[in-house]
Amino acid sequence: MRRHAALADVTAEQIRDRVRDLVAAHDPATTDPVAFLGHRFDAGLAWVHFPEGCGGLGASRALQEVVERELAAAGAVPANPFRNPIGLGMGAPTVAVHGTDEHRARLLRPLWTGEEVWCQLFSEPGAGSDLAGLATRAVRDGDSWVVNGQKVWTSFAHKARWAMLLARTDPDLPKHQGLTYFFLDMTLPGVEVRPLRQATGQAEFNEVFLTDVRIPDSMRADEVGKGWAVSNTTLMNERVAIGGAAAPREGGPIKPVAALWRDRPEVRTPGLHDRVVGAWVEAEVARLANERIRQQLAAGRPGPEGSAAKIAFAKINQDTTRLWLELAGEDGLAYDDWTMRRVDLGGSDGGRGPGYYYLRAKGNSIEGGTSEILRGVIADRVLELPREPRTDTKLPWKEIPR
Repeated sequence: MRRHAALADVTAEQIRDRVRDLVAAHDPATTDPVAFLGHRFDAGLAWVHFPEGCGGLGASRALQEVVERELAAAGAVPANPFRNPIGLGMGAPTVAVHGTDEHRARLLRPLWTGEEVWCQLFSEPGAGSDLAGLATRAVRDGDSWVVNGQKVWTSFAHKARWAMLLARTDPDLPKHQGLTYFFLDMTLPGVEVRPLRQATGQAEFNEVFLTDVRIPDSMRADEVGKGWAVSNTTLMNERVAIGGAAAPREGGPIKPVAALWRDRPEVRTPGLHDRVVGAWVEAEVARLANERIRQQLAAGRPGPEGSAAKIAFAKINQDTTRLWLELAGEDGLAYDDWTMRRVDLGGSDGGRGPGYYYLRAKGNSIEGGTSEILRGVIADRVLELPREPRTDTKLPWKEIPR
């Protein structure tokens, strides 16, 4: 392969050179897709803004678009965010920022290729919106931590090899200060995953029980007691991943609504016309706002603006799926499949009826941070409004009434 410029001086043309070299050495038409992703990682073209050796080049995040355009032109299948959504959207940026060199060397490549799926062990039965109040305990025992507790609403836990685990390591400190963050191997003894069936009939989520699970201290992210700071990196990326995903014009839930409106003139009324147009405008405004957020991301790490995108995503999804159900008339009353099944990777429920999407959208205002909590984040960090008086942030966690 040709020699490339120093990483600090990477330009768009040098990125193109790297893509051409990658394609020349590994023809995407004949190379196994997983193997091609591995070669792409080794070439620094997975996340160009990540450090060298971690799937990146230490280059500007904006240059990632150059990579995607060049690979598409070469006929390479685009990276599928649904093959490992939690790992790619939340795990990778957390490992890159807070992991050790050993963590990055061990975890990032199989995460990128999808060979090792990730999940997120944050929420608990008694700590959902108030995440910092979680009770799962990790107790130091030599070079290991012994973990006991229960997590809930864990997507893809039944497929995951690794988990981002937030646990309480010091109950004598205030709740935000006594937390530590770990990268948990889900194959360790004592990890039990049980399905949770939803209103849709699917078991998309799981509850996870941790019983005397021994995690090596080497799999701790950042310092003991710094778990809340690390988790904020995960959560900010999560909200952008959920609410700020790229979508084409008239994509997402507005697509079937617009199609039904065009194809079924008999359902049209002036009142419904106003609602359909209003839903279309809201979807387009959200799409353009998300594009602006992605442009801001090119200059650095995600900020609290992702909370606004996630709130808008939840409201638009719920309003639009309700409208779709109404427009479908009696067809919307029929539910296509109540079979209890665990959701597989792939991210597609294409072909499901409006009833499924209506029910599934109910979870949008809970998952990834409730809309109520995210409004508080916006008030605090974006609008800089005065905070409401609180006493639970100063008390030792063990003294907080539960």
